Order: sequence, then C-alpha cells, then structure tokens
Amino acid sequence: MNDATLNEAETRAELIDPALQEAGWGVVDASRVRREVITQGRLLGAGKRAKQDIADYVLFYRGQKLAVIEAKKRSLPVTEGLAQAKRYAERLQARFAYTTNGDGIYRIDMHTGAEGAVAGYPTPDELWAETFNDAQQAANAWRERFGAVPFENKGGFWQARYYQHNAINQALEAIAAGRERILLTLATGTGKTSIAFQIAWKLFHARWSLTARSTGEPLRQPRILFLADRNILADQAFNDFSAFPEDALVRIDPETIRKKGRVPKNGNVFFTIFQTFMTGRDGEGNPAPNFGDYPPDFFDFIVIDECHRGGANDESNWRGILEYFAPAVQLGLTATPKRQNNADTYAYFGEPVYIYSLKEGINDGFLTPFRVRQIATTLDDYVFTADDTVIEGEVEQGRRYTEDDFNRVIEIREREQYRVKVFMEQIDQREKTLVFCATQNHALAVRDLINQMKTSGDPHYCERVTADDGTEGERFLKQFRDNEKTIPTILTTSQKLSTGVDARNVRNIVLMRPVNSMIEFKQIIGRGTRLYDGKDYFTIYDFVKAYEHFNDAEWDGEPLVPEPCAICGNQPCTCAVTPPQPCQVCGERPCQCEKEPPEPCGICGEHPCVCENRRTVKVKLADGKQRTIQHMSATSFWSPDGKPISAAQFIQRLFGDLPALFIDEDELRTLWGRPDTRQQLLEGLEEKGYGVEQLAEVSKLIEAENSDLYDVLAYIAFHQAPVTRAERVDSRRAVILEGHDYRQCDFLRFVLDHYVARGVGELATDKLPQLIELKYQSLGDAVNELGPAGQIREVFVGFQQHLY
Repeated sequence: MNDATLNEAETRAELIDPALQEAGWGVVDASRVRREVITQGRLLGAGKRAKQDIADYVLFYRGQKLAVIEAKKRSLPVTEGLAQAKRYAERLQARFAYTTNGDGIYRIDMHTGAEGAVAGYPTPDELWAETFNDAQQAANAWRERFGAVPFENKGGFWQARYYQHNAINQALEAIAAGRERILLTLATGTGKTSIAFQIAWKLFHARWSLTARSTGEPLRQPRILFLADRNILADQAFNDFSAFPEDALVRIDPETIRKKGRVPKNGNVFFTIFQTFMTGRDGEGNPAPNFGDYPPDFFDFIVIDECHRGGANDESNWRGILEYFAPAVQLGLTATPKRQNNADTYAYFGEPVYIYSLKEGINDGFLTPFRVRQIATTLDDYVFTADDTVIEGEVEQGRRYTEDDFNRVIEIREREQYRVKVFMEQIDQREKTLVFCATQNHALAVRDLINQMKTSGDPHYCERVTADDGTEGERFLKQFRDNEKTIPTILTTSQKLSTGVDARNVRNIVLMRPVNSMIEFKQIIGRGTRLYDGKDYFTIYDFVKAYEHFNDAEWDGEPLVPEPCAICGNQPCTCAVTPPQPCQVCGERPCQCEKEPPEPCGICGEHPCVCENRRTVKVKLADGKQRTIQHMSATSFWSPDGKPISAAQFIQRLFGDLPALFIDEDELRTLWGRPDTRQQLLEGLEEKGYGVEQLAEVSKLIEAENSDLYDVLAYIAFHQAPVTRAERVDSRRAVILEGHDYRQCDFLRFVLDHYVARGVGELATDKLPQLIELKYQSLGDAVNELGPAGQIREVFVGFQQHLY
C-alpha cells in the first residue's frame, strides 16, 4: 500500500506504533502508552452528549503522564493536529505534545514554548529526564516512589478521570517538595473523597511519613487523619477507604472513647469530626479536648474535608486543632474557590495546587447541567392591611415585609401554600427533590403542605431532615440517597442538606429561602450535579432571586492571592505553635479578648441568634387576597461559558450561529426534507449547544409546541410564522400522496398521523422498522403489502421533501 493513501488508523498501526515500540514504549493500551478518553462530552439532552476529547496516545511512565501524541493520516501535513495536541497536553498536564502523520514528528514543550520538528521519539527514561530536569533529588525520589504505587481501582470499577489524576499528582508533587499546607479546589460531585483516598493509598504503600520525609528512608507506614465537620461526611469517607486493611481503619467517636477511657491510637487511617475532637474530659473529669490526648506529631498527614466551613477560620475553635497538629502535612478539600467569606481558608492553606470548576465539570460531561425556573409571585413582599387577620404576635403597621422576613419574622400560610402548589404542579412528582426552607419550623410546614398536595399515596412521600430530626432524619436521608428507593421522594430542610447529600438522582432543587452566601449557593447547586443514568439535567425552582448569584463575578472565579501571616510575615504561616490553652480571661481557645464582639442577629437582636425559638407573627390573608395570588416564571438555559442565560439570550445566540449551518430558507428546507441531512443538521446544532430538548423549550416560548422543529429554526432565522404539524400535513397531503397506490397511501397516512402526534423524530430512518412493526406486525407482511424493503424505504424517505 502507498504510504500516501494510509488513513489515520492505518497510519497509527503501520507507522506510529512501530516507531513507539522501537523507542521502548511498548504497544498501545500497555502500561506505558495509552489511548485516553479525556472528556465525556457535555450532556445535551435526550441521552446525547457533545463530542468527546480523545487523545490518540498518552505516554505514561512511573505514574506520570509525560506526553501526548496526536496522529493524523499520512496525506495531511505533520502539524495538522497541533492545536489538538496542545489542548490535550494542557488538560492532562503533560509537559510535551507531539503531532505526527507517521512520516514527520513535531514537538512542543508546554513549559518553555519551544517547538519544532524532531527525528524520533525519546525513550521513557530520556523523556522522564527531560520532563523533570530539576535538581531536587529528594522530590524526584518520592515522585518515583509514589509513581510505583498504582491507583487502587476498586476491583476494576474505578478509573481516574483526567482532573482527578491531575489533582492527585499535584498534591503528591507538593508533598514530595516538602510543602506543609496544601489545598485542592474541586466542584461538588467531582470525587474529592476518592482523590483523598488515592493520595492516602499512595502515601501508605510508599511508606511516606514525617520521619521518612526528613531522613529520606521509608521506615513505617504513615498515620493519616480524615477530619470532617459532620458525621455523614466522616462515615462516607470511612466507607470509601474500605480498600485499606481492616485493622488500619479507625473511627474516633465519643462512644468508643467513653467505653475504652482513652482515644484510639492503634491504626493508620483515622476518621473523626471536629466536634468529637473539641469535646472530652481529663482524668479528673474536667472539660478537656480529646485531640490533646494525641502528641502533636502523632499524625503525619491530615485531610480536612470541606475546609472552607470553618476549620481554617481564625475565629473558629477548630483552628486550634490544626495548629496543635502543626507538624503534620495538612490537605484541605473545598468546592468553593471564592474570595470574601473563605479568604482565611486560602490564607491558611495557600494557593490551591489544583482547581477544577463547576463550569469545567459540566462542559466536560462529568457533571449534570441545570436549568433555572425563576418564579415571582404577587406576594413576594407584604404590607399588612386591616382586612387581614393577625393570628399571633404583633404586626408592624406600614412595614413592608420582604423575603428575608418571611418564616423568620412573619408567617403567612397562604403564601407558602401557593408556592408549594406552584412547584408541585411543575415538577414530575416521581422525581427526587430537595426543598430548602428558611427555618426548621418552615421546613416542617412545607413538608405538611407537600404531603397534602401529593398525588402519591405513600405516607412517607415527603419528610423533613433537619438538626431537630436527629436519627430519624438520618434514616430518611439514607433512604433518599439510595438510588434504588423512591420513598421518601422529597426532603425539606433548612441548613442541614446544603452539604453531605451524595444523592445522584436529585432532579429538582427548590429554593424557598434566600441564599445570601455564594459558598452556600455553590454547595446547594452541587446537590444536583452528580451524574445518573437518564439524567440529562436538573432544575432549580427559584422563588427567592438566588439566580442573581450567577451575575456575580465570584460565581466561578479564581481565589484571591493569600495574604502573609500577620505575625511572622510568611505564607504559609511558619509561626512556632504550641498546644493551645484556653484564655484565662475569656475561656476561649484561641483567645477572643482582643476581637470585636460578634454582631447581634439582625432579626432577633440576640447573640447567638435565637430565631428558630422566637415566636413569629402569624397572619391570615383575607379570602379575596388568597384567591388572587398569581405567579410568573421563566426558564434559563445553560451556556457553554458556564452560566445560565435567559431564553432571549439563548435565542440570540442561536440566531447568530444558524448562518454557519444553512444560508437561506431554501437550503434549510432542502436539508430538513431528507432524514440523513436533517440528522446531520441536528448533530451540528447539538455540537453548538442546541440539542433537541433545548429547541423544544424554545418552541414553548414562541407558542409552537405543536409545530415541527423546522418551524422553530425558520422562525428564528427568517421570522417565518410557525404552523402546526397538523396544518402542515393538511396543506401538503395531496402532494405527498400523489403518485402512490392506495396501499402506499394508507402507509403514508399512518406515518403522518405519528408525525402529527409525536413530532419530526418519527421521520428518522431508524424509526422505520418500528413503524412497520406497529402497522403490519412484521417486515414480511409489509413487503406483501408495499413491495420490496428498498421500495418501502424509498417511499418513506421520498415523501418527506414534499412535507416542507
């Protein structure tokens, strides 16, 4: 075969594979050279995804991805794949990118920018030396030890996604380089606990420890602490670490400490929550924190889950735990790379060694996109009038009660009843849903309203899960998280479920209280982003204008540059730390004497806030008002830049992109009139982010729900008034049936009826066998009626050009 005629697959097999083998890389899919699916492709709807990113070759050595090779067929220029190679190398954090047509080889150093033609591929050792040409021999030694430990693949059921590999690799690089405080920032649902497990797995099997770090000799396995702020997170982590030897895993809980009279110290991987560590008693029965029973250098490595929630806050007692165990290398995990509310987290841990955002996760296809239903009612705020009735408390005459006041300062049952009615009518009541309420009492009231309106006959259809619900609430949450169970279907909560709910099949999130914190807003959105079979998107029902967070510059931005320590001037802080002792004046650890006293609650005026226990004003609306409450709603679409956009913006983007797919109405009609070219056009639209489901949403907005998708495109591109599918068939029926015998006409009428009822999808060629089976029971019967199979297909395809 002439080399110039080789296609891409033949070029790889006959020219590139032998060259790599000659350089010592082995064969594709062996341990050193792999074909890798980098991204899954953004979910588009109807079970479809955008195009995947797939690297032809990834050169893998000693646990590191060193280079990417993009292959093209022999007849193309050697640098044809250059843009792809660079993009893949950046994603995989590989230092070198190669592009080749099997004849020439072109290389780019992604660190220095140097590029040019090369004579051949380097050997694995040569490429390793080029990649890591630093003089830090200790770091090189640990890098190789970590690389020698393969990932634990959970019996073949786990494989590192590219960003997980990057996060693990960057954390281990920081450990090898001697960094003491490390931060990983990854969106909720991207597998932070799995990443922490793999890091711990490699440290454990490489026998890395604080002693080994200083001596360079791996003598013993490390002692690792996983620290969370909620039992559910610690329990989930304990289960996720089950691949470790059973005697290595230790759960530090109050009951065990109480029974044994001491904290557990035998083991390697310990799990606990901050609250357990902060409580305890000494030998004489006086209050003393349990963590003080461990020597400060007991743990070699500490993982702090959800570290933005206070563990690194200077004003939090949790900081005392981290300072006490200062010798340990500490890894913070967070989903919120934001600026103001958690700036102290970044000041403590330093710049993240790796960031993977919600936007990236959705566009890569590893997270589920979402839609926002913005719902405004005529009772979003309220001023008392004499025809309403005060049931309890004292209303302020003339005061305008706003969203922040409802269900904290004032309760109006009819208002909540109407809101529940609105979203219960809009959701599929069989889908799992989380409802976020203002208080625990509000969550109780909303639970009751949902159960009064439900179509389900199950008494546990909706349950409340809050702090007050204790073990019963935990039981309901466990059942809700089980994807095999459908009851409870809806949970109401106030604060408790904003984190720690690893329920993959959540389809709806209802916001019935303000979400003022960007951090909490991201956490709540993260409850729905996990992937699940058949789940193309989830929907946020927003009664409180939380969608305005999407317009905030912090929505998916970068963290602030951390500030140096105010005492030692270093970042991260290098102050010498001794076990913290309570202040003799204020009794707090760390001392609070010189800090400004906390502001009282703006609602109840108390510190700490007692809103949950404070009696609210209860008002009953006059009957006329209750019957006239109305609402308006609008749907937002997900844009490729990572933010929901309005329907108008979506249509405007679609209008701008359509000229690249067809020039005029005649071309659109020609493309749409054949199943094959119509399918190509739909695929082109999907690649640009306009899937069939999104176009169906647009059809509702232009009041063309019963029209063909052709009409949607023609309306947007050429402002052509849409007609219904029934009208289209009636106007074209004579032309369609002309020239066919009565049997073929009978078949075409059957097809057209399905088209009118279900849409243009019924005219796809892959629908023909189903239509034949519905009409004739078998292909043989159809052939007897209509003629050979080829002729049936010709009739089915041929009439469609006359429909448009």
